[in-house]
Amino acid sequence: MKTFDVVALGELLIDFTENGRSDQGNTLFEANPGGAPCNVLAMLGKLGRRCAFVGKVGDDMFGQLLRGVVREAGICTDALLTDAQARTTLAFVKTMANGDRDFSFYRNPGADMMLTEDELPLDMLWETRIFHFGTLSMTHEAVRRATMKAVATARTAGAVISFDPNLRPPLWDSLDTARTQIEWGLGQADVVKIADNEITFLTGRENLEEAARALLRKYPNIRLLNVTAGADGSCAYCCGRRVFVPAFRLGGTIETTGAGDTFCACVLHDVLENGLENRSEESLRAMLRFANAAAYLVTTKKGAIRSMPEKAQVTELLESQG
Repeated sequence: MKTFDVVALGELLIDFTENGRSDQGNTLFEANPGGAPCNVLAMLGKLGRRCAFVGKVGDDMFGQLLRGVVREAGICTDALLTDAQARTTLAFVKTMANGDRDFSFYRNPGADMMLTEDELPLDMLWETRIFHFGTLSMTHEAVRRATMKAVATARTAGAVISFDPNLRPPLWDSLDTARTQIEWGLGQADVVKIADNEITFLTGRENLEEAARALLRKYPNIRLLNVTAGADGSCAYCCGRRVFVPAFRLGGTIETTGAGDTFCACVLHDVLENGLENRSEESLRAMLRFANAAAYLVTTKKGAIRSMPEKAQVTELLESQG
Protein backbone atom coordinates (compact mmCIF):
# COMPACT_ATOMS: atom_id res chain seq x y z
CA MET A 1 0.00 0.00 0.00
CA LYS A 2 1.51 3.32 -1.07
CA THR A 3 0.87 6.62 0.67
CA PHE A 4 -0.82 8.29 -2.30
CA ASP A 5 -3.16 7.13 -5.04
CA VAL A 6 -2.22 9.99 -7.38
CA VAL A 7 0.52 12.61 -7.34
CA ALA A 8 0.33 15.32 -9.99
CA LEU A 9 2.91 17.92 -11.04
CA GLY A 10 2.31 21.14 -12.90
CA GLU A 11 0.59 24.50 -12.89
CA LEU A 12 -1.65 25.94 -10.19
CA LEU A 13 -3.17 29.24 -11.23
CA ILE A 14 -6.16 31.55 -11.20
CA ASP A 15 -8.67 31.31 -14.05
CA PHE A 16 -10.40 34.66 -14.40
CA THR A 17 -13.69 33.82 -16.10
CA GLU A 18 -16.25 36.29 -17.40
CA ASN A 19 -19.16 36.82 -15.03
CA GLY A 20 -21.43 39.49 -16.46
CA ARG A 21 -21.05 43.26 -16.51
CA SER A 22 -20.95 46.00 -13.91
CA ASP A 23 -23.44 48.85 -13.71
CA GLN A 24 -20.93 50.86 -15.74
CA GLY A 25 -20.90 48.25 -18.49
CA ASN A 26 -17.47 46.84 -17.66
CA THR A 27 -16.78 43.11 -17.96
CA LEU A 28 -16.62 41.40 -14.57
CA PHE A 29 -14.19 38.53 -14.01
CA GLU A 30 -14.47 35.88 -11.30
CA ALA A 31 -11.23 34.55 -9.80
CA ASN A 32 -11.56 30.76 -10.04
CA PRO A 33 -8.77 28.54 -8.64
CA GLY A 34 -7.56 26.18 -11.34
CA GLY A 35 -4.72 24.56 -13.23
CA ALA A 36 -5.25 21.24 -14.99
CA PRO A 37 -3.19 18.89 -12.76
CA CYS A 38 -4.77 20.21 -9.56
CA ASN A 39 -8.22 20.14 -11.15
CA VAL A 40 -7.67 16.41 -11.69
CA LEU A 41 -6.66 15.93 -8.06
CA ALA A 42 -9.67 17.91 -6.81
CA MET A 43 -12.07 15.52 -8.56
CA LEU A 44 -10.11 12.51 -7.37
CA GLY A 45 -10.49 13.87 -3.85
CA LYS A 46 -14.26 13.92 -4.33
CA LEU A 47 -13.98 10.23 -5.22
CA GLY A 48 -12.15 9.44 -2.00
CA ARG A 49 -8.61 9.21 -3.40
CA ARG A 50 -5.45 10.24 -1.53
CA CYS A 51 -3.68 12.88 -3.60
CA ALA A 52 -0.70 15.23 -3.50
CA PHE A 53 0.34 18.14 -5.69
CA VAL A 54 3.84 19.15 -6.75
CA GLY A 55 4.30 22.73 -7.94
CA LYS A 56 4.88 26.38 -7.13
CA VAL A 57 2.84 29.51 -6.52
CA GLY A 58 3.95 33.07 -5.96
CA ASP A 59 4.37 34.83 -2.63
CA ASP A 60 1.29 36.95 -3.31
CA MET A 61 -2.43 37.11 -2.58
CA PHE A 62 -3.26 34.63 -5.34
CA GLY A 63 -0.67 32.12 -4.16
CA GLN A 64 -2.09 32.29 -0.64
CA LEU A 65 -5.61 31.84 -2.02
CA LEU A 66 -4.59 28.80 -4.06
CA ARG A 67 -2.75 27.16 -1.18
CA GLY A 68 -5.87 27.45 0.95
CA VAL A 69 -8.14 26.09 -1.78
CA VAL A 70 -5.90 23.09 -2.41
CA ARG A 71 -5.91 22.24 1.29
CA GLU A 72 -9.67 22.75 1.36
CA ALA A 73 -9.94 20.14 -1.42
CA GLY A 74 -8.11 17.61 0.76
CA ILE A 75 -4.96 17.56 -1.41
CA CYS A 76 -1.59 17.22 0.30
CA THR A 77 0.38 20.48 -0.08
CA ASP A 78 3.70 19.29 1.36
CA ALA A 79 5.30 19.74 -2.09
CA LEU A 80 3.51 22.98 -2.98
CA LEU A 81 6.32 25.51 -2.81
CA THR A 82 6.29 29.32 -2.75
CA ASP A 83 8.52 31.34 -5.05
CA ALA A 84 9.64 34.65 -3.59
CA GLN A 85 10.45 36.22 -6.97
CA ALA A 86 7.84 35.13 -9.52
CA ARG A 87 4.14 35.90 -9.33
CA THR A 88 1.36 33.34 -9.42
CA THR A 89 0.28 32.59 -12.98
CA LEU A 90 -3.03 34.12 -14.09
CA ALA A 91 -5.24 33.07 -17.00
CA PHE A 92 -8.09 35.16 -18.40
CA VAL A 93 -10.66 32.94 -20.07
CA LYS A 94 -13.14 34.18 -22.66
CA THR A 95 -15.94 31.80 -23.64
CA MET A 96 -16.90 32.17 -27.30
CA ALA A 97 -20.45 31.87 -28.69
CA ASN A 98 -19.74 28.34 -29.96
CA GLY A 99 -18.49 27.23 -26.52
CA ASP A 100 -14.78 27.35 -27.37
CA ARG A 101 -12.44 29.23 -25.04
CA ASP A 102 -9.79 31.84 -25.69
CA PHE A 103 -6.98 32.14 -23.12
CA SER A 104 -4.79 35.11 -22.22
CA PHE A 105 -1.99 34.09 -19.85
CA TYR A 106 0.06 36.29 -17.51
CA ARG A 107 3.12 34.09 -17.01
CA ASN A 108 6.38 35.80 -17.91
CA PRO A 109 7.55 34.25 -15.71
CA GLY A 110 4.92 32.55 -13.58
CA ALA A 111 5.81 30.82 -10.33
CA ASP A 112 4.79 27.42 -11.71
CA MET A 113 7.59 27.71 -14.32
CA MET A 114 10.23 28.04 -11.60
CA LEU A 115 10.15 24.50 -10.18
CA THR A 116 13.58 22.87 -10.43
CA GLU A 117 14.93 19.31 -10.27
CA ASP A 118 16.45 19.70 -6.83
CA GLU A 119 13.08 20.82 -5.42
CA LEU A 120 11.29 17.59 -6.35
CA PRO A 121 9.88 15.52 -3.46
CA LEU A 122 11.49 12.25 -4.53
CA ASP A 123 10.10 10.33 -1.56
CA MET A 124 6.58 11.36 -2.55
CA LEU A 125 7.15 10.20 -6.13
CA TRP A 126 8.17 6.80 -4.79
CA GLU A 127 4.97 6.63 -2.76
CA THR A 128 2.29 7.02 -5.44
CA ARG A 129 0.33 4.51 -7.49
CA ILE A 130 -0.19 6.97 -10.36
CA PHE A 131 1.85 9.98 -11.45
CA HIS A 132 0.01 12.53 -13.61
CA PHE A 133 1.41 15.43 -15.63
CA GLY A 134 0.68 17.71 -18.58
CA THR A 135 2.67 20.00 -20.84
CA LEU A 136 2.40 23.37 -19.13
CA SER A 137 5.28 22.15 -16.97
CA MET A 138 7.29 21.52 -20.14
CA THR A 139 7.16 24.92 -21.83
CA HIS A 140 10.47 26.11 -20.31
CA GLU A 141 13.80 24.36 -19.80
CA ALA A 142 14.21 24.24 -15.99
CA VAL A 143 10.70 23.04 -15.17
CA ARG A 144 10.88 20.69 -18.17
CA ARG A 145 13.93 19.00 -16.64
CA ALA A 146 12.08 18.75 -13.33
CA THR A 147 9.10 17.15 -15.04
CA MET A 148 11.26 14.63 -16.87
CA LYS A 149 13.05 13.67 -13.67
CA ALA A 150 9.74 13.30 -11.86
CA VAL A 151 8.39 11.00 -14.59
CA ALA A 152 11.55 8.89 -14.53
CA THR A 153 11.47 8.61 -10.74
CA ALA A 154 7.80 7.64 -10.60
CA ARG A 155 8.27 5.07 -13.36
CA THR A 156 11.23 3.51 -11.55
CA ALA A 157 9.07 3.30 -8.44
CA GLY A 158 6.45 1.34 -10.40
CA ALA A 159 3.81 4.03 -10.77
CA VAL A 160 1.37 4.17 -13.67
CA ILE A 161 2.20 7.27 -15.75
CA SER A 162 -0.74 9.44 -16.81
CA PHE A 163 -0.42 12.25 -19.37
CA ASP A 164 -2.70 14.98 -20.70
CA PRO A 165 -1.22 17.12 -23.53
CA ASN A 166 -3.47 20.07 -22.60
CA LEU A 167 -2.21 22.12 -25.55
CA ARG A 168 -2.23 25.89 -24.92
CA PRO A 169 -0.54 27.48 -27.98
CA PRO A 170 0.01 30.96 -26.43
CA LEU A 171 2.41 29.46 -23.86
CA TRP A 172 4.84 27.95 -26.38
CA ASP A 173 7.60 29.70 -28.30
CA SER A 174 6.51 27.63 -31.29
CA LEU A 175 4.06 24.85 -32.10
CA ASP A 176 7.01 22.73 -33.23
CA THR A 177 8.39 22.87 -29.70
CA ALA A 178 4.95 22.01 -28.33
CA ARG A 179 4.73 19.02 -30.65
CA THR A 180 8.16 17.76 -29.59
CA GLN A 181 7.32 17.93 -25.89
CA ILE A 182 3.87 16.39 -26.33
CA GLU A 183 5.44 13.54 -28.28
CA TRP A 184 7.91 13.01 -25.45
CA GLY A 185 5.02 12.82 -22.97
CA LEU A 186 3.13 10.34 -25.13
CA GLY A 187 6.23 8.16 -25.25
CA GLN A 188 6.28 7.94 -21.43
CA ALA A 189 2.63 7.36 -20.68
CA ASP A 190 0.56 4.31 -19.79
CA VAL A 191 -2.67 6.33 -19.72
CA VAL A 192 -3.42 9.28 -22.02
CA LYS A 193 -6.35 11.68 -22.13
CA ILE A 194 -6.29 13.70 -25.35
CA ALA A 195 -8.84 16.10 -26.86
CA ASP A 196 -10.02 15.94 -30.46
CA ASN A 197 -8.18 19.13 -31.52
CA GLU A 198 -4.96 17.87 -29.92
CA ILE A 199 -4.97 14.49 -31.63
CA THR A 200 -5.66 16.19 -34.97
CA PHE A 201 -2.77 18.58 -34.32
CA LEU A 202 -0.42 15.67 -33.67
CA THR A 203 -1.49 13.32 -36.45
CA GLY A 204 -2.83 15.68 -39.12
CA ARG A 205 -5.97 13.50 -39.33
CA GLU A 206 -9.48 14.89 -38.97
CA ASN A 207 -11.00 11.43 -38.61
CA LEU A 208 -10.63 10.69 -34.89
CA GLU A 209 -10.69 6.93 -35.34
CA GLU A 210 -7.85 7.07 -37.85
CA ALA A 211 -5.96 9.52 -35.64
CA ALA A 212 -6.30 7.30 -32.57
CA ARG A 213 -5.11 4.22 -34.44
CA ALA A 214 -2.13 6.16 -35.78
CA LEU A 215 -1.22 7.33 -32.28
CA LEU A 216 -1.45 3.82 -30.83
CA ARG A 217 0.77 2.44 -33.60
CA LYS A 218 3.39 5.11 -32.93
CA TYR A 219 3.23 4.76 -29.12
CA PRO A 220 2.64 1.10 -28.24
CA ASN A 221 3.46 1.94 -24.61
CA ILE A 222 0.01 3.55 -24.23
CA ARG A 223 -2.21 1.01 -22.50
CA LEU A 224 -5.33 3.17 -22.24
CA LEU A 225 -6.02 5.98 -24.69
CA ASN A 226 -9.03 8.23 -24.11
CA VAL A 227 -10.08 10.64 -26.84
CA THR A 228 -12.57 13.34 -25.83
CA ALA A 229 -14.66 15.23 -28.33
CA GLY A 230 -16.61 17.68 -26.18
CA ALA A 231 -20.35 17.52 -26.72
CA ASP A 232 -19.94 14.57 -29.08
CA GLY A 233 -18.68 12.18 -26.39
CA SER A 234 -15.55 10.14 -25.73
CA CYS A 235 -13.74 6.99 -26.85
CA ALA A 236 -11.53 4.56 -24.96
CA TYR A 237 -8.93 2.28 -26.58
CA CYS A 238 -7.67 -0.46 -24.30
CA CYS A 239 -6.75 -4.15 -24.55
CA GLY A 240 -7.43 -4.10 -28.29
CA ARG A 241 -10.95 -2.77 -27.76
CA ARG A 242 -12.61 0.48 -28.79
CA VAL A 243 -15.60 1.83 -26.88
CA PHE A 244 -17.55 5.03 -27.58
CA VAL A 245 -20.00 6.71 -25.20
CA PRO A 246 -21.94 9.86 -26.17
CA ALA A 247 -21.81 12.95 -24.00
CA PHE A 248 -24.64 14.03 -21.73
CA ARG A 249 -26.58 16.81 -23.45
CA LEU A 250 -29.00 17.95 -20.78
CA GLY A 251 -28.66 21.74 -21.05
CA GLY A 252 -27.50 24.12 -18.38
CA THR A 253 -23.89 24.30 -19.55
CA ILE A 254 -22.22 27.56 -18.47
CA GLU A 255 -18.62 26.94 -19.52
CA THR A 256 -16.36 23.97 -20.19
CA THR A 257 -13.39 24.90 -17.95
CA GLY A 258 -12.28 21.78 -16.07
CA ALA A 259 -14.46 19.34 -18.01
CA GLY A 260 -11.51 17.46 -19.51
CA ASP A 261 -9.73 17.40 -16.15
CA THR A 262 -12.84 16.03 -14.44
CA PHE A 263 -13.07 13.34 -17.12
CA CYS A 264 -9.38 12.50 -16.65
CA ALA A 265 -9.78 12.18 -12.88
CA CYS A 266 -12.68 9.76 -13.24
CA VAL A 267 -10.63 7.63 -15.63
CA LEU A 268 -7.73 7.49 -13.17
CA HIS A 269 -10.15 6.58 -10.38
CA ASP A 270 -11.37 3.71 -12.54
CA VAL A 271 -7.79 2.59 -13.30
CA LEU A 272 -7.05 2.52 -9.57
CA GLU A 273 -10.15 0.40 -9.07
CA ASN A 274 -9.97 -1.93 -12.07
CA GLY A 275 -6.44 -1.78 -13.49
CA LEU A 276 -5.35 -1.79 -17.13
CA GLU A 277 -5.39 -5.50 -17.93
CA ASN A 278 -8.16 -7.63 -19.43
CA ARG A 279 -10.65 -4.79 -19.61
CA SER A 280 -14.00 -5.74 -21.09
CA GLU A 281 -16.09 -3.48 -23.32
CA GLU A 282 -18.67 -3.33 -20.55
CA SER A 283 -16.17 -2.08 -17.96
CA LEU A 284 -14.73 0.51 -20.36
CA ARG A 285 -18.22 1.71 -21.23
CA ALA A 286 -19.04 2.12 -17.54
CA MET A 287 -15.79 4.07 -17.06
CA LEU A 288 -16.59 6.47 -19.91
CA ARG A 289 -20.20 6.92 -18.88
CA PHE A 290 -19.20 7.91 -15.34
CA ALA A 291 -16.47 10.23 -16.64
CA ASN A 292 -18.82 11.85 -19.17
CA ALA A 293 -21.45 12.42 -16.48
CA ALA A 294 -18.97 14.06 -14.10
CA ALA A 295 -17.57 16.21 -16.93
CA TYR A 296 -21.08 17.38 -17.81
CA LEU A 297 -21.84 18.34 -14.22
CA VAL A 298 -18.73 20.52 -13.90
CA THR A 299 -19.80 22.47 -17.02
CA THR A 300 -22.94 23.62 -15.20
CA LYS A 301 -20.80 25.72 -12.82
CA LYS A 302 -18.04 28.27 -13.20
CA GLY A 303 -14.44 27.32 -12.57
CA ALA A 304 -12.99 23.93 -11.75
CA ILE A 305 -11.44 23.08 -8.37
CA ARG A 306 -14.40 24.34 -6.34
CA SER A 307 -16.95 23.11 -8.89
CA MET A 308 -16.18 19.39 -8.92
CA PRO A 309 -19.31 17.26 -8.38
CA GLU A 310 -19.72 14.85 -5.49
CA LYS A 311 -19.69 11.16 -6.33
CA ALA A 312 -23.35 10.91 -5.24
CA GLN A 313 -24.30 13.62 -7.76
CA VAL A 314 -22.64 11.71 -10.59
CA THR A 315 -24.34 8.48 -9.55
CA GLU A 316 -27.71 10.23 -9.30
CA LEU A 317 -27.33 11.61 -12.82
CA LEU A 318 -26.42 8.20 -14.21
CA GLU A 319 -29.38 6.56 -12.53
CA SER A 320 -31.75 9.25 -13.79
CA GLN A 321 -30.63 8.62 -17.36
CA GLY A 322 -31.12 4.85 -17.19
